[in-house]
Amino acid sequence: MESESEKGLLEYVRKSSPPPFLLKTYMLVEDPATDEVVSWNADGTAFVVWQPAEFARDLLPTLFKHSNFSSFVRQLNTYGFRKVATSRWEFFNERFRKGERNQLCEIRRRKAWANKPQPSAPIQTIPKEFDEDQRSSSTSSSSEYSSLVDENKRLRKENGVLNSELSSMKKKCKELLDLVAMYGNLEKKEEEEDERPMLFGVRLEVQGGDMERKRKREEILSKSASVLLSQSCK
Repeated sequence: MESESEKGLLEYVRKSSPPPFLLKTYMLVEDPATDEVVSWNADGTAFVVWQPAEFARDLLPTLFKHSNFSSFVRQLNTYGFRKVATSRWEFFNERFRKGERNQLCEIRRRKAWANKPQPSAPIQTIPKEFDEDQRSSSTSSSSEYSSLVDENKRLRKENGVLNSELSSMKKKCKELLDLVAMYGNLEKKEEEEDERPMLFGVRLEVQGGDMERKRKREEILSKSASVLLSQSCK
């Protein structure tokens, strides 16, 4: 009789205490400090994970022993939650509501393979439940995987464009440096070839020849600059 009483007491405690997973999830949703990441919907009948990546990275490890969003969704499925919006991660369970924490005790984990004999060791029922989780959440998992693949492709494409632009800018910078160097060499060459007469170490100005040299130099620089500018605008 004592054994039966103890079993009855344990069963009562089990039924009057909410499952730890639900209690932890409720705490995350209720916390106003995390409303930008996860919160109740407008009428408090469901909760929304607004930023799945931040939710998995920053919040899950604080209460759970993992940071896997897909595993979290599978756990929700085993407790009868369902995704009720296509454009966002909104989950509904009729007993999981804002301000009704006492209703958590009424939510029970779904039994998998109820029509088959239960194994002698309770721990062996866990893989079967996870199998059901995986089947029920296959659609959401594949959708998440597809979005990650698309994002990876987009980033690779943008990286290729940036590398191409960088190479182009390096080439144009080199051409500009070459033009500056050519201008310096041209002035030096003109200085060496200057045949104007000198008086006390100072070259005398010869109007005609000086103007002709300036004109040629400006002509060369103008052509080089035009070529460089035309290439920069492509």
